[in-house]
Amino acid sequence: MNNPFNNNELEELLTKIPKTDLHLHLDGSLRMETLIDLARKENVNLPSYTVEGLNELVFKDQYQNLEEYLKTFGYTTRVMQNPENLERIAYELAVDNQKEGVRYIEVRFAPQLHINKNMDMKTVIKSVNKGLLQAQQEFNQRREVISGKEPPFYYGIITCALRSFGPYSEYYANFINALSYSDAKTIFGLCSLELAKGAVRIRDELGIPIVGFDLAGAEKGNPAKDHWRAFQYAHENFMHKTVHAGEAYGPSSIFQAITELHADRIGHGFYLFDINKVEESIQDKERYVSDLCQYIADRRITIEVCLTSNKQTIPELKRLEDHSFGKMLEHELSTTICTDNRAVSKTTVTKELMLALKHFNIPPKTLKNIIIYGFKRSFFPDIYSKKRRYVRQCIDFYEKVVAGTPLEA
Repeated sequence: MNNPFNNNELEELLTKIPKTDLHLHLDGSLRMETLIDLARKENVNLPSYTVEGLNELVFKDQYQNLEEYLKTFGYTTRVMQNPENLERIAYELAVDNQKEGVRYIEVRFAPQLHINKNMDMKTVIKSVNKGLLQAQQEFNQRREVISGKEPPFYYGIITCALRSFGPYSEYYANFINALSYSDAKTIFGLCSLELAKGAVRIRDELGIPIVGFDLAGAEKGNPAKDHWRAFQYAHENFMHKTVHAGEAYGPSSIFQAITELHADRIGHGFYLFDINKVEESIQDKERYVSDLCQYIADRRITIEVCLTSNKQTIPELKRLEDHSFGKMLEHELSTTICTDNRAVSKTTVTKELMLALKHFNIPPKTLKNIIIYGFKRSFFPDIYSKKRRYVRQCIDFYEKVVAGTPLEA
């Protein structure tokens, strides 16, 4: 889109429009000030106790690869080991999103990283939900929301299985010790299945809006198919599925996520079009990628695009203009713009939209579609008729905000 605004005007307008964030990690999105405060209270050692120092030493602008990027979570999760801290971090995350006009979020995290002798899976999820629910209730008591002038704020929770792990938490250490005669892949798969069972039961017994099941972690060398039992269980119990795929590995990882794990959405999908990363056993690589892309388009499988995060973890991505998001737009795939990790990537939904408009040809109608896809392809925690009314309300509010501006479609 040719930008008729100055940056401040565009940012102000993008802040006002209703938005979503469907790919949002709790442990990568806490406030830096909160991390420092809780680290002091919990006697957690940090490389620095200033925001500037942490951004220089830990939360850097560029990483060698995804694995180095993931190491930053070793600091954040250490202050997320009791109910009060989890509740606070979840509450602040929702409030931060509300302040920039985000009206729907799906917060994802791995409960296994927070389970300890004082906190089981149910307590972990209840604590996160308590913080999110408080923020939702406070926002929805605003006069503009009650009157119907503005859409309310809602949220869902996505539980994350990990492709691989070590003794990163008490839970993982105990799990590994209990299965000392099993190989690593068996342990990883069983742990994912246990999480799926727990998530379904907690959803059903407590009514907590656990809307999806995810697979995250180091992608290369840890294929999605090792976790198919967990995703089959989630599938059989009517839980939506999203899978990190194509973030650090090729099209076959995305194929596995869709065919083996029943993925409704794909997290990242950066390498979807990379023929060079197609497995050698596939003879017609161009046909394989083309057919996979067409299948994703036909099924309206939405890709959760995270521009800044990919720029940080993929060294060969020198310019954002070369991000595969451009090809996704050309192929008219269903995409939505997400942050991934607000703290680790030092970003917001508004900033990600600013980057998208700056580096890609996105006319107003396409921008509107991308933003509304976030609402339409969400795993909304209520019946379909309510979701339809909510989406309509968000569309109407979007059109009201952009009316008379160059963003009007």
